[in-house]
Amino acid sequence: MLVLERRDDSCNLARFYVLAIEPTLFGDTALIREWGRIGANGRRRLDLHADHETAAEALDVWLTRKAARGYRLRCP
Repeated sequence: MLVLERRDDSCNLARFYVLAIEPTLFGDTALIREWGRIGANGRRRLDLHADHETAAEALDVWLTRKAARGYRLRCP
C-alpha cells in the first residue's frame, strides 16, 4: 500500500491518495484507489485487472500522475 500526501498550508490544502493492489474473490486483481481530505472519509474506487502485472502497470501510471500534481510519498 502506498500513501501519498499533498499539503499546502497557504491554500488550506491537505489531501491524501492511497494506492493498493489486492486479489479479489473471483481470481482478478484489484487496484484500489482511495482519496480525499486528510482527516475525513475519502472516496474509494476498485479497478479490476486480469492479472497482477497489468494492475502494477496501472499503479505506476497513477503514481506518475499524482507525483506530477505535487503528491509525495508519506513516510511512516
